Amino acid sequence: MARTIAKDHDQKKSRILKTAARVFAEEGFDRASVSRLARECGISKANIYHYYDSKDALLFDLLDTNLSELLTRMQNVNTDGLSPEEALEFTLGEILLAYDGKDYEHQIQSSAMIHLPKQQQATLKGYQKQMIERVANLLEAVNSTCFEGNPEKLNDTTMSIFGMLNWFYMWNAHAGPEKRKDYARLVTGLTLSGISGI
Repeated sequence: MARTIAKDHDQKKSRILKTAARVFAEEGFDRASVSRLARECGISKANIYHYYDSKDALLFDLLDTNLSELLTRMQNVNTDGLSPEEALEFTLGEILLAYDGKDYEHQIQSSAMIHLPKQQQATLKGYQKQMIERVANLLEAVNSTCFEGNPEKLNDTTMSIFGMLNWFYMWNAHAGPEKRKDYARLVTGLTLSGISGI
């Protein structure tokens, strides 16, 4: 007979993931211990291993959850009725809003993904590629002539946008929604004003 799932299963799992992001970011993935993670969660090591059979499995679920949720949020952005310029600004604002409270997850994404097997890395990079493609498509909609026949220029411009967004979360972790939207407007303005010059 299959074991029933506890009513608070998802809640405990979410707490483990959130705590793991902080512990891994503070100590480094290699040095972080399951013992400390369990202590910070207020549960036993055995309880951690009930959810994850290894620290690597926990890391993958942490990154997979974070990136897939961000991608889903981007895919669900409704830009109906917006001009291409407005759609770009609105989408960038949604990305910054999604970044709120995810500082540790971002640190882990940058520093610890290399510890995972190549196949799992490919899955995570697949999410990132889809996000990049979505923003690139928005840029092309604004000015397709600028990027015609030059996919490298389109990619470089898109990655520059993500660079600006990532700078913001690093230095403005506690910014509220309006400041995030204002910065999305700034990034959009800088990008669109600069396109004619590239």
